[in-house]
Amino acid sequence: MRTFVIGDIHGGLLALEQVLERAAVTTDDKLIFLGDYVDGWSQSPQVIDKLIGLQQQQNCICIRGNHDDLVLQWLKDGKDNEQWYDHGGEATVLAYEELTRTHKDIHVLFLESLEDYHLDAENRLFVHAGFSNMNGVEYEYFSKTFYWDRTLWETALALDPSMHISDKLYPKRLTLYPEVYIGHTPVSRINETVPVQKANVWNVDTAAAFKGPLTIMNVDTKQIWQSDPVYKLYPEERGRN
Repeated sequence: MRTFVIGDIHGGLLALEQVLERAAVTTDDKLIFLGDYVDGWSQSPQVIDKLIGLQQQQNCICIRGNHDDLVLQWLKDGKDNEQWYDHGGEATVLAYEELTRTHKDIHVLFLESLEDYHLDAENRLFVHAGFSNMNGVEYEYFSKTFYWDRTLWETALALDPSMHISDKLYPKRLTLYPEVYIGHTPVSRINETVPVQKANVWNVDTAAAFKGPLTIMNVDTKQIWQSDPVYKLYPEERGRN
């Protein structure tokens, strides 16, 4: 069995199907999705349908992203906001016009079932954004931190790579887990198009919502497979660009 981690999809079903095919994923493989399945490209409902299907076929863990939480609130309560609408929400609202209320309710159940984080048998952490508690995710006071935080990634980026983990100034959060896998903050912000490791943190958000590809990575070998740049798969759309 292989274990794969998949970065932020943002409604790009065609990209998801590409990476699953290119990595030759089978039902024997474990899949860990880092969240943000919606908001951006036009197939957010179809992405969720795909994930529901995968969960029925194999070991498939789906983590909650901030965009998933925003869509959940909108589906349940009609809760909308201009900022969300301008950051990919518009495409989601339009896409859901085609779904029946029953179909939407199935998606609500899926979105409510998403996990805040996942720890595997090797104590590797998978979380959408990060955490703030210096003792680890199990002690986190504010659950929204798991899918909104950027300080974990910013800390890893700013860390002097020559500092040893035993140094008393070494950030404690970066000592708790052998590896941490996140999405949320596209690596395109540091001019990268592939997953980036800083300290023990692997950022797998390769900007599929913008001009980048979607990435799937084997967490044991670190081999990656990528889709075409997602905007090329949806040439009539703007995504979050």
